[in-house]
Amino acid sequence: MNGIKIIGSGSAVPDHVVTNDDLAQIVDTSDAWISERTGIRTRHFIQADENASDLAILSAKRAVETAGIAPEQIGAVVVATITGDTTSPSTANRVALALGVEPNTPSFDISAACSGFVYALKVAQGMIADESRRPYAVVVGVEALSRDLDFTDRSTCILFGDGAGAVVVKSEPDAAFDAVLGAESDPAIGVPGDINKTEFITMDGRRVFRFAVRIMPKIIQDYLAKTGETLDDYDQVIFHQANTRIIEHASKKLGLTPDKVYENLDHYGNTSGASIPLALDEMVQMGRIKKGCRILCVGFGAGLTWGAAGITYTGPEH
Repeated sequence: MNGIKIIGSGSAVPDHVVTNDDLAQIVDTSDAWISERTGIRTRHFIQADENASDLAILSAKRAVETAGIAPEQIGAVVVATITGDTTSPSTANRVALALGVEPNTPSFDISAACSGFVYALKVAQGMIADESRRPYAVVVGVEALSRDLDFTDRSTCILFGDGAGAVVVKSEPDAAFDAVLGAESDPAIGVPGDINKTEFITMDGRRVFRFAVRIMPKIIQDYLAKTGETLDDYDQVIFHQANTRIIEHASKKLGLTPDKVYENLDHYGNTSGASIPLALDEMVQMGRIKKGCRILCVGFGAGLTWGAAGITYTGPEH
């Protein structure tokens, strides 16, 4: 199967910023308590007149503009989200319409929580593998988690934020891409569905932490065993932005140097399926990811799900 490479990226977050001090006004917590345990200081929340699809569309448009491709060249639109506006039309349906892609272009959402973007990359690879006329796919991770938070539960409401990140990938025979994915049924993190309109996100923090520090290094070790590579083959490792302690633990265990590991959860919080592409686009804008960079994306989250994908950022082709 053809591999894929990233030729463009984009992101979007709501304008409304919520600080730790803001949360301390409504729940028993403090800036010091939150930042010391999680690394988070601020996050963005959507407002009443905003939706997850608005963020998804804006990030996708920015990625397509950066990539310099036309709508008729897009062969698939895949959106990773657990907080879409509606089950149907899917968020991807809305993104495809806004981008003006051809009507015979597949567009759909996938639900893998914080691992969603990694899953979506692998799905997109398969969707455009035999597309010679339309070898591009738009892959988006977006969440509006603030609408599912219990603001009386200080252990969860402090963690999450809203945002979106998107990439345009191109299918090519020689593009270096691979992935490992996994999951198990475990309610350690719970997200309400349509039958639970009055429920909120729940989390067994200690259980999730134990899972995360175990699975993060294992994901990478399994991936490298599959590909026959080492971490020296990668310029950047982008972890799901859940907790700075988890990222530091995994980095130390794997021997990763700070120049290879980026964190932005201090100003975005945990944006679930959006966290990896949001960080990726921020790194591109900063110049930390340049043309030719090899990137290893590593996610874990509710489900429980996990996955890693190695991909190259080549930037626009023009």
